[in-house]
Amino acid sequence: MAILSNLLKKGIRLRESLEQEVTQPLDLQKEQLRKLLLKAERTAIGKKYDFHGILKGLKKGPDEFYNRYKAQVPIYDYNSIHAEFWHLLQEGKKNITWPGQVKYFALSSGTSGASSKYIPITKSMVKAIRRTGVRQILSLSKYDFPASLYTKGILMLGGSTDLEFNGTYFSGDLSGITAGNLPIWFQRFYKPGKKISRNRNWGNKLDQIVENAPKWDIGIIVGVPAWLQILLEKIIERYQVQDIHEIWPNLRIFVHGGVSFEPYRKGFESLLGKPLTYMETYLASEGFLAFQALPNRKSMRLVLNNGIFHEFVPFSEANFDANGDILPTAETLKIDEIEEGKDYALLITTCAGAWRYLIGDVIRFVSKEESEIIITGRTKHFLSLCGEHLSVDNMNKAIEMVAEDLNIRVREFTVLGIPSGNLFAHRWFIGSDDVVDSQLFREKLDGHLCQLNDDYAVERRHALKEVLVEVLPSSVFYDWMKAQGKEGGQNKFPRVLKGEKAKSWEDYLIQNGYLHG
Repeated sequence: MAILSNLLKKGIRLRESLEQEVTQPLDLQKEQLRKLLLKAERTAIGKKYDFHGILKGLKKGPDEFYNRYKAQVPIYDYNSIHAEFWHLLQEGKKNITWPGQVKYFALSSGTSGASSKYIPITKSMVKAIRRTGVRQILSLSKYDFPASLYTKGILMLGGSTDLEFNGTYFSGDLSGITAGNLPIWFQRFYKPGKKISRNRNWGNKLDQIVENAPKWDIGIIVGVPAWLQILLEKIIERYQVQDIHEIWPNLRIFVHGGVSFEPYRKGFESLLGKPLTYMETYLASEGFLAFQALPNRKSMRLVLNNGIFHEFVPFSEANFDANGDILPTAETLKIDEIEEGKDYALLITTCAGAWRYLIGDVIRFVSKEESEIIITGRTKHFLSLCGEHLSVDNMNKAIEMVAEDLNIRVREFTVLGIPSGNLFAHRWFIGSDDVVDSQLFREKLDGHLCQLNDDYAVERRHALKEVLVEVLPSSVFYDWMKAQGKEGGQNKFPRVLKGEKAKSWEDYLIQNGYLHG
C-alpha cells in the first residue's frame, strides 16, 4: 500500500473529501468565494470591482453575496481578461488578478481559437491541483483493487517538463508544469521519470518510453486517450506481443480526461489482455475541476472546496449567440439553482486569478445532491447552422454506435458545417485504419443522429440537405496536429472545426492529396 501509506505519513487526510460529502454544496461554494475574494481584494482587479464591498454581502442575506458578486464583476472570456489584466502578468507585473507575480503559464490546447492561450498558473493553483490529485488517489480505496497495485508505477504521458523561459516567465503544457512540481514522495512511482519527461521532441519521447517499457512495472496509466493508444501500439509492435499486459501484467487503471473516451474504447480495448478500470478526470488548463469519485459511474464529482468557485450559464440561444459567444444579458446561476439533466456553460473563479471566466466547456448535472456531472461539449464545438443544435455529446455517441454497427475502430473524427447551394451541409472526416464503406458509414451516422437529436431529425427534412463523409487514415489527423505545433501532451483534435482552423484543415488535406479543391 506504498502510495496510500505515503500520503498518510505526510499528514494528508480525507478531511477535504469528507467535508464535501457532509456539507451542503452552496455552503462549500460560499466559503470558497469568500476565501478567493479575501485573498485578492488588494489586487488590481480586487480594487476595480470592490471585492471588499462584496465580502460585506457575505454577512447579509443568503443570496446577497452572489447578487453583489455578479452585479459588480463582469463575465470574462480569455480574450477580454487577457486584454485587460493577464497581459500585464506576462510583463512581470505583480498583484494584478492574484497576489504576487505569476511565473508559470499553461499553453492551452487551443481547440476553439486560432492559437494557444496563455493561462496563468499560480503557486496556489499548483497546490490546489496537487490536493485534488491526492483526493483522486485516495478515492481508489473505494475500489476493489489488490494491495499490491499501490506499489506499482504510474505512467503519466504528458508534455515536456523542460519549459520555455523568456526571461520573465515559464510556459508549457499544464501536464509539464505539474509534473515538474511533483512532491518528492510521488517521484518514486512516477514514470517516465525526470530525464525522459524533459524531452521536448514528442516522437523521440515516445521512442524512449517504448525502449524502457519492459523495465517498468506499471499499474496505472494517465493521459489523453489518442496519445496513449499510439504509445501502447508502439510498445506492442516493438516487442511483438499480443497485448500490453504481456509487458505490464499489473496494469489495472487508465485515468483519462480531456475528451470522451467512448469513441476510442473499441480500438483501445483491442490492445489489452484483460479489462482495465477507467477513471475520468476533468483537469483543464484553468484548474482541476472534477474527478470520478465512485466506482461504476460515468459521472465526475465537481470539486467545491479547493480553490474554484463555479457558476452556471444555461446553454441556450437566450444566453449564447450562433458562434457560441456569451451574450451580455446571459443568466448565471449558483450551484443550488441548477437543475439535473440540463446543459450549462461553466464560469469559474479560481486561485490562479480567473474571475467569472468562461472556460468554454458545457456540463450537465446527473446528480444535484452529489454534485455529479458529465461533460457534454464546448460552447464553440457544436453545430447549429439551421437549428439542428448538434452537440459533441451527440457526435460521440453516434460515432460509437456506428463503430459498433460496422465492427470498426474510429480513431479520430471532426465535422465542418458548410453551405450547400442555398442551404447547408455537414462534412464529416473519419479517421480509421480499417476498411470502411463511407456511404454505409454515412447512412448509419445520419440515422443515429436522427435518433439522438430531434432537432437534427427535423432539419434533415428541411435546411440540412447534405451529410458528407470522408474516411481518412488516422495518421492524417495526428500529422495535421503536428503541423499546427499541437503534437502530444494534452492536445486533442477538435471535434468541430470552424473559421481559420477549418480552412487550415481543408488546405492541409488538399495539399497532401486527400481532398480535391
